[in-house]
Amino acid sequence: MVETVSEIASLWGRILQKVKEKLNDSNIFDAFFAASYVDHMEGSTLVVVANTGLAAALLDTKYRGLLNTCILETTGTNLGLVFVEEEHLKKEAPVDKKPSFFKESHLNPNYTFKNFVVGQSNREAYQASLMISENPGKLYNPLLIYSNSGLGKTHLLHAIGNSIREKHPNLKVLYCTSADFINEYIQYATGSKVGDSLDTYFKNEVDVFLVDDIQFISKKPGTMEMFFVVFSTLYAQGKQVVITSDQHPNELNGLDQRLRTRFISGLTLDIKAPDLPTSEGILRSRITAGGLDVNDFEAEAITFLAQRFSSSVRELEEALNRLLFYTVNIKQTKHIDLAVTKEAIQGLIKVQDDSSKLSETKIIATVADYYSLTPSQITGKIRTSQIAMARHISMYLMRTLLDDPFEKIGQAVGGKDHSSVMSGVKKVEKALKTDRDMQDAIKELTSRLKK
Repeated sequence: MVETVSEIASLWGRILQKVKEKLNDSNIFDAFFAASYVDHMEGSTLVVVANTGLAAALLDTKYRGLLNTCILETTGTNLGLVFVEEEHLKKEAPVDKKPSFFKESHLNPNYTFKNFVVGQSNREAYQASLMISENPGKLYNPLLIYSNSGLGKTHLLHAIGNSIREKHPNLKVLYCTSADFINEYIQYATGSKVGDSLDTYFKNEVDVFLVDDIQFISKKPGTMEMFFVVFSTLYAQGKQVVITSDQHPNELNGLDQRLRTRFISGLTLDIKAPDLPTSEGILRSRITAGGLDVNDFEAEAITFLAQRFSSSVRELEEALNRLLFYTVNIKQTKHIDLAVTKEAIQGLIKVQDDSSKLSETKIIATVADYYSLTPSQITGKIRTSQIAMARHISMYLMRTLLDDPFEKIGQAVGGKDHSSVMSGVKKVEKALKTDRDMQDAIKELTSRLKK
């Protein structure tokens, strides 16, 4: 049975060809049949649109028998016919709904250029992002920013979107993660969003496309093909595309060569770990944003945190949050000096030192970074599919690389019992037999852990 609009149109065209042959009167055909078309099917009934009320009436009465004969000869079945006037259809037609894509994707209003701390490590990426927000689609297209996790890529992506919405309110901005794009593509490809076209959505509903963590579409042929179509559509229309990645496109294994070429055809910039002045600036910015007085923090304390936790912005924020929790709930004090700071974050320093050698802590941190999660999500109680998979992989790696007993693994991942750990390890072992993505993930994680 025909289903798509193009199939229905093709079917009606073949039916009309037979009508024309049998009718043998070109004037009648041109006047009443030629402009007719099928609007849609309701079950096994064709809803046929005629250009006038008279045409609809004649097709329904005088020529229904001829049409039924031609339908039977064309399809081998009897289809019902309903005739409507085009003007009547226009009046009665409901307002088209917007395609239901990316309904959960939103910009974070807290990420702006104003609260992004600029330093030597991120200045070029910041400047390029700022220029794009002033003239979207006119300068660097695409802009690709890459760096290790936690250095501000996502902040800049949201800042671009928020700035464009403020300065160019007529432009439609879409921010999404690559995981969002993959999920939308899967629903579209499996027919969950009947009547909606993903590439048409981007063509009509997106002027600025901001996509985070593009590396996760690698080795997914269907997703990469759709992303190529989307990218090409937007680029041809002069619409702005900004992408972030954890690596340079040339280092992304499994990325389609056509995408690789297009990603580096614009401007590609990296963000490095913040230097000491930038790290100190980030800490002061976060202290002020939290409604605290930066003068309550001794300069030595801020410098100490910046020196010990400068590999990423997330590390800095975690250390600061630990310090604030300690000074509010454990050793209550408003004045924060170096001694209090060292007391507060001594646990984090131990974790940081432990992470230099292979351990349960390092495995959890590495898996969390690979899947853009936090270690606390893996050791917590949340059971979404992505977090559960990362938790099972952590268990598997502890078992295979450290030869930990199940009880010890359970304690490391948040107090899971023996049977839960055994089940998680077995799930990974089973997936490794057939799942190429799982094989690649374990290979990459093992490589990172052995460095």
